[in-house]
Amino acid sequence: MRATFLALSAEITAFKPFELEGTGLTDTYLQTVEEIVGRDIVAELLGAYRELAGGTEAERREQLRRRIFGSEKLGPVARNIVKLWYIGIWYQLPRDWTDAYGARPKDVTFTPNATAYMEGLLWKAAGAHPPGAKAPGYGSWATPPRIPGLDAGSETAARRFPAKLL
Repeated sequence: MRATFLALSAEITAFKPFELEGTGLTDTYLQTVEEIVGRDIVAELLGAYRELAGGTEAERREQLRRRIFGSEKLGPVARNIVKLWYIGIWYQLPRDWTDAYGARPKDVTFTPNATAYMEGLLWKAAGAHPPGAKAPGYGSWATPPRIPGLDAGSETAARRFPAKLL
């Protein structure tokens, strides 16, 4: 289950599995999702992910969009997983979701781990550091951050911001 969660997370965040593992939050996030929506829904989400066929990157994106993000049941959970990785916050599921699939006692907006803010992928994606948490060095904020993907020869910004999935 962990390996599939990591593979899904890598694909929907546009970060490599070792980058996600480097945050130290893989187990915390998997446990958070399981505690909130239940192991059965997590298993259903990961099963749907495993069933996606190969193909080009565009074809996989379309399958993810249709099969997972387009699902009334799995879509909100998958979007919350993206939010967990990027900003380190679990947001309470939408009321439509809880009306259809049941309210969960632990489904409230919260930060699941003290390091989640500091390890948020948004900082890496923006080429910045989390203010007040990881000192970037004296005078480093005197110049604007360099956003990876906008520099010649690096990954494209679209790879780091998979908004088309959401």
